[in-house]
Amino acid sequence: MKKLLIYGGTFDPVHNGHKNAFDAARAAVEPDLCIVIPNAIPPHKQSTGLVSGEHRMNMLRLAFGSCENTEFSDYELKRESKSYSLFTIQHFHQSCPDFDIYFIVGSDSLCNFHKWYEYEQILRLCTLVCVSRLNGDRAALEDAKRTLEQKGGRVVICDAEPLEVSSSEIRKMFLSGDDPSCYLDKNVVKYIYENSLYQKEVLN
Repeated sequence: MKKLLIYGGTFDPVHNGHKNAFDAARAAVEPDLCIVIPNAIPPHKQSTGLVSGEHRMNMLRLAFGSCENTEFSDYELKRESKSYSLFTIQHFHQSCPDFDIYFIVGSDSLCNFHKWYEYEQILRLCTLVCVSRLNGDRAALEDAKRTLEQKGGRVVICDAEPLEVSSSEIRKMFLSGDDPSCYLDKNVVKYIYENSLYQKEVLN
């Protein structure tokens, strides 16, 4: 069976930490196909001020476009409801029946996975790929892995080079006039300035 690796997120903007996580997951899974998916309405985050899905998709293509066997999906952007991971995984489970699905999650998400919407259904449909970005969190992740495996889940844990910055912090840097270029792909930086993104507060 071929392997499909799915990476979803808000990516507002996509930064080098996202790329590090993606590269680590790809190395661990060795997928035949990767699909990167920007969220529309993240169920666990405040979405006020998100730039458009079109801009976030364009930045993803710039950041990940050179990655082999990688495609980009607007499936969640087209949904009119919240971007629950279960619905996305069900969609690709049906549309890609010849693939085993692997789904990337962060270390904080794995430890709180039991709080996700219909998480037991997700465990039946895919293998979770947990990307550890924090020093010293391995014991907690192994505990979470054992708990989820007792529920019938499958979990792969891999390490990624940490990046001590978040997308929200990068947005604040742009807004305040600071230069966060070191955290971003140079083509993404160029795109942000050319399109005047994150230069002022966005109110919904």
